[in-house]
This record gives sequence, C-alpha cells and structure tokens, in this order.
Amino acid sequence: MTDSAPAGTPPPILRDPVPGIGRFALHVVYDLALWLGVIVASPWWIVRSCADPIFRRMVTERLGFGLPAATVETRRRRVIVHGVSVGEVKAASSIVASLREERPDLEVVISTTTATGSEVARRTYPDLQVVRFPFDFAFVVRRFLRRIAPVAVVLIELEVWPNFLRAANRSGVPIAVANGRITERSFPRYLRFRKLMPQFQRISLFCVQDEVYARRFEELSNDLDRILVTGNVKADSLHLGRLDLQPELVRHLGGKPGQLVLVVGSTHDPEERLVAEAWREHAPESRLILVPRHPGRVPAICRELAELGLPAQRLTFLREGLEAADPSLPVIVDTIGELENVYSLADLVFVGGSLIPLGGHNMLEPAAQGLPVFYGPHTENFPHEAGLLERAGAGIKLAEAQDFGRALAELLSDEDARSRMARAGLDAVRTQQGATARTVSALRQRCLPVMGS
Repeated sequence: MTDSAPAGTPPPILRDPVPGIGRFALHVVYDLALWLGVIVASPWWIVRSCADPIFRRMVTERLGFGLPAATVETRRRRVIVHGVSVGEVKAASSIVASLREERPDLEVVISTTTATGSEVARRTYPDLQVVRFPFDFAFVVRRFLRRIAPVAVVLIELEVWPNFLRAANRSGVPIAVANGRITERSFPRYLRFRKLMPQFQRISLFCVQDEVYARRFEELSNDLDRILVTGNVKADSLHLGRLDLQPELVRHLGGKPGQLVLVVGSTHDPEERLVAEAWREHAPESRLILVPRHPGRVPAICRELAELGLPAQRLTFLREGLEAADPSLPVIVDTIGELENVYSLADLVFVGGSLIPLGGHNMLEPAAQGLPVFYGPHTENFPHEAGLLERAGAGIKLAEAQDFGRALAELLSDEDARSRMARAGLDAVRTQQGATARTVSALRQRCLPVMGS
C-alpha cells in the first residue's frame, strides 16, 4: 500500500477501528442531534439562503451538490488537502506544491469550509479542483467520498468530524493531520468528550508542530507511534524577505514621503476602534492601514470610526476613483487575500485578534518579510510562533490592550529597535523551515499509495 516505512511503523487505518453496538448507538444519537439542530435552525437558514446568494452557494456546496466526480480518463488518484479557512488554506501551499512535484500520479483536491477560505483557495490554486468540506451528515459524507474518491485525506492543523472520519475508515481512506496543533483553550474540551466519540483513534498519522502539541495528541489518541513532530509548515509557505511593492497599492495605501506606515492586520470587533483611538492620541502623523479579518464588517467599522470623528477611506472606493487617497486618514482594506502584499508597505505591523480574547493570528507572516511585529496579550492560538519571535527579540507582546498606544509611539520613534526586530524576525523564521519535507516524507511512507501501484 505505501512506500517502505521504518520498522515498527503502524499501518494506515483502512477500516473502522472502533466497531460495536455501543459506538453505533453513539453515532445514532449524534445524527439525531444534527437533525434536531437543522430542524430548529431551518427557518433562519431558509430566509438567509433566499436573501444571500453567497450563503446559499455555501449550503448547496456543503450538501455535496456540484462535486467533480473522479473519472477514469484522468488516470490519477485523488488526495484531499483540507483547510478550514484562509490561514489553513495558505499554510497548505507548501505541502500541495511538494505533493504535486513528488507525486504527479496524484491529483490534489483542495477542500475548505468558509467562503473566504474558498475564495482564497481558488485564487491560490487556480488549476486545482476546490470543493467545500461536507456537512457531517452521514449520507452527505458518504456521497462526498464517493464522488471525490480520494486515496487519502490530509487535514491541515485539525478537523475531527465524527461521521466523516468514520466513513473514511470504512471506505479504506487513511486520514492524516498535517501541521497539527491543539490549542490550550480547546484541549480540555477534547479531553472531556474523548470517551464519548473517540475520533483520534481513527487518524493514521499526526504530523504536529512541536512537542507540546505532540503530548496533547498522545493523551487523546493513546498512540505515540502515530505522532511525529515535523515542525510548522507555515514557515515553509512564507515568502522570506519583503514582497515586491505593487505600484497600485502604493498609490492607494502608501504614505507621504517620509511618513511611517502602520499596518494592523486581521482585526476583529472592537479592535479597529481601540487601535484608531490610540493611533489618534499617540501617532497621528503615521499612516494607518486597517485590514479586518472579515471584510463584511467594513461598513459597520466605517460608521463606528466616523462617530469617533475619524472618517476612514476604503480600498475598493479608492480603486474605483470615488475618492482621492488621503494619508492623514485611516484606510481600510475591504478585500480578501491581499494582506501579505499590504504588509510589504509597512514600517511596523500589529497583528490583530490579540487585543481581545480570540487567541490572535499568525505573526510569522509579517516577520518573514523582515518587519517588526507587535501584538496583544491574547496569543493562545499561536503560542509557539509568539514565543519564537519574543525569544529572538523580533516580536513584542503587550501585557494588556491599554498598552497599545504607548508601544506604538515607542516603536515608531525608535528606528534602530525596528531594524533589530526586523532582522531577528527574518532569522527566526528561517530556523523553522524544513517542516514540509518532513511532513510529505511521513505522508509518503505512511498514508499514500505506492507510485504506479
């Protein structure tokens, strides 16, 4: 089935590892709970589907309509690489590239869940099939696997839906987790329910980011032999060094000559208001670029900032010529998938989702471009990345949200400190590279079919 693996390597899981009437009953209860949820929420789903074509498309795609069937003509077996949303889809890029290079006999199919993830996936992988991960109803999952007909599934970071994993086992499809992690916040929840729905025993391989995550996966799966510490593949997916400036973005978002640029990425409510108020008080002479995590919130953000006396411009309006760029005003990037290019304009970057208890976002992205980075106290989703930058002197973690304005003023006024942080961040990211090669090697040995078999 697979390339020769080291002696003692457990074989891929190709059948249900936890059969029995008790597990069958648990799945029946789980299915009934899913259907009950659908019945209760159906009026809202119907109304929103009628009013919102994007939402309607998401529902139909996740129910399995429009799936590309496997054909004999392609003569290539399929591997699903699944990322829930934007971060996971982008993190998968180095794995996808390596699989396509090393295994041209396999067709990679990208799966994602969210609308933004789907949009970024289609832009990142224009020549690959992009599908939506199915709702976890047993009949929908079976149809999804029957239509795609994968020989393996690679889950980026983690995704444990009971019916999907069970159906994959019963279909003889090995499941692997790549770039695996379980946050400190979610780990107790998995522990609490592991005896009811033991899904981790259904996974053939865990390629995890570090030893901390490895210990958590071991406690949940009780199978150390299936766990490998391979590192963080996000470091391999990142462009090292500053991206080439895009003249169109410079024209609309760049500052005046000599004006320092602050990019605040992946913000959530109410971070835009907190940042804008602190910027006005401590560094109004700098150029402020806000990049919300969810562009659909932009109209509400504009109204909120206008009420504070801080009228904001929007990138789409600037592109359409509806207004002229004014570097003295905050500007909001109201598009998807441009954050990395926007980072290239920055002299200083703040990574959002961290001033409020959401766990933060990936601070390695700006650090890889050689940019000084700071972020709020809530980095639970990225403790390894934050710790790496802080130990290297490349990132600053605020003790509390109220420290934002002071830290902003200090960093903008200290060019030497920014330069030291920038160099240290680039060096720190370099030390993390190589995880993709280790991950793909493990996939090849433990989950993928032998080439030509």
